[in-house]
Amino acid sequence: MHRLLLLRHAATELTGVRLSGWTPGISLNDEGRAQARALARRLEPVRIDALYSSPLERCVETAEEVAVARGLQVRVLADLGEVRYGDWTGRELKELAKEQLWRVVQLHPSQARFPGGESLYEMQVRAVAAVERLRADHRGQTVAVASHADVIKAVTAHYLGLHLDQFQRLVVGPASLTAIAFQPIPHLLRLNETGDETDLIPPSPPDGQAGAPPAGTTRTGAQAERQEVARGDP
Repeated sequence: MHRLLLLRHAATELTGVRLSGWTPGISLNDEGRAQARALARRLEPVRIDALYSSPLERCVETAEEVAVARGLQVRVLADLGEVRYGDWTGRELKELAKEQLWRVVQLHPSQARFPGGESLYEMQVRAVAAVERLRADHRGQTVAVASHADVIKAVTAHYLGLHLDQFQRLVVGPASLTAIAFQPIPHLLRLNETGDETDLIPPSPPDGQAGAPPAGTTRTGAQAERQEVARGDP
């Protein structure tokens, strides 16, 4: 494989609210469909030889927006599907943040196993193995994969030589592009590229206070949503 394009699915009604996991029937909302179309437009100049997707609807729908103008078939690859969150599936993120396991997921993800589900390490192993199969099957080609935030972060961490315990340092927002080249060692070309820089804008000062606080002291709504989503891909 020449290049790997990792596309996070666009937004759904539950993005940033609940941990959707493998819950079936969760499709893109209006915002998500607009995000997916914008992603497809950004990728128009980019050669894509093959397009794969997680089995979940939100990923397939995102991939189809990219595929439609190219005449490509979206091929489903289960091993690049979402983390199997087990008993956490469907729960609100604000509730999960109170669980002791949440802290493990943030600080020591290599030790995190979801009750009734899989561990983050097991997810990384299956996802990287799937990418390695794609590399073998698509030598010299550019392959795009529509997947999920935690999966994309885990795969990216592997090819950057980062321990899984550092993968939470990466942010992957809805409808974002992360690109890796293999020439011959992996090179990170893009990370979380969305064509939108609003999360970099310093937050406005609270009402009644003069002057803006230093950048990074508070979060805008967009920043908060990106960080919440990055910590559990709903």
